[in-house]
Amino acid sequence: MTAVELFFALLLIVSALVITWFAGYVVYKLFKGQAPRKAP
Repeated sequence: MTAVELFFALLLIVSALVITWFAGYVVYKLFKGQAPRKAP
């Protein structure tokens, strides 16, 4: 595996993790916003 291939593989993994975390965070915020009690 060349350095360029390794770099792009790591970039792909990191971006996938960031996208997954962000999607989960947004869903969590939406779910919390749906709660009957008032948002802070």
